[in-house]
Amino acid sequence: MGTLAFQTLTITLVTSVSYVLGLRLFRQLNRTFLNPLFTATLFMVVLLSVLKIDYHMFAEGTRVFTFLLNTATVALAIPLYKQWQLLRKNLNQIVLSISLGHGVGIASAVILAKTINLNDHLLTSLIPKSVTIPVALSLSQALGGVTSFTVLFVLTSALFSITCGPKLLSLCGIKSNLAKGLALGASAQVLGATKAMKWGEEAGAMGSVGMTASAILLCLIFPLLVHIV
Repeated sequence: MGTLAFQTLTITLVTSVSYVLGLRLFRQLNRTFLNPLFTATLFMVVLLSVLKIDYHMFAEGTRVFTFLLNTATVALAIPLYKQWQLLRKNLNQIVLSISLGHGVGIASAVILAKTINLNDHLLTSLIPKSVTIPVALSLSQALGGVTSFTVLFVLTSALFSITCGPKLLSLCGIKSNLAKGLALGASAQVLGATKAMKWGEEAGAMGSVGMTASAILLCLIFPLLVHIV
């Protein structure tokens, strides 16, 4: 028990220090690509290497953050409840947008992977890249993918979306905060939904819808994905 408590405390300290360093760097330089999700990860890798903490010890010590992440994700249901009438009004557009967006995303990933002769394990790890990590890991395992690569692809996709997404949407002439919130939630998951909250509660609700609908859609078409792969 003592060893587990020490491991948890050590990992919590390393993770917290890494995040604080990443956040300070982001605020001081004010560069979008220095998102704490990316920089904190780099700082964490360095600290874990210096302290010689192996992966299994790290995984055991991060349970508290897993709990907090799950709590934060569930909390995003609050704006969904408050904006239920708005969601009902735009239900058809939401379903169509999410279906087309993820359909094109999955198809392009499969085509690109086949074109460059990507390893089958990497392909199956790549397919669930645009859904929240718990769902992505479950689907990746069922498809025969490598879960560590799936986490990498999900985080990379989310970081790219949160960094380039708002500018790309503006360049495409999309001014509606509701549309932008839906797009970021579908592509960047929790990060996107959180970002959308800055544009208002309605946009935040759309971000939550995008995140949830993406996971549901991918689960529904899972049998088809198994056949394709």
